[in-house]
Amino acid sequence: MKNKKVEKRIRRHKKIRSVISGTEERPRISVFKSNTDLFVQVIDDEAGKTLMSISTKEFKNGTKVEKSKEAGKALAKKILDAKIEKGVFDRGGNNYTGRVAAFAEGLREGGVKL
Repeated sequence: MKNKKVEKRIRRHKKIRSVISGTEERPRISVFKSNTDLFVQVIDDEAGKTLMSISTKEFKNGTKVEKSKEAGKALAKKILDAKIEKGVFDRGGNNYTGRVAAFAEGLREGGVKL
């Protein structure tokens, strides 16, 4: 049987996904949080394609929150290079605090509008 915490996160994520979806002009920025890292994908739901992705495994120095913020800035640069200015943030059922909030803040600092 799954952990209650995981079940609650999955339930929240399903509720969020019923409301939001990504398009080519405004893709969904989906976050998955593990114990050690953050994995993020930029997804066009209409075409069913992952446009780009990033992980905090690529960053070696700093705390988890600092790595998340740096990953947000790096992904923002990739997104802007692909000529995409806006995105829909999908927190994946996670609370909007800590690493998830730091990542979103890094995206905004990088110039992506959420």
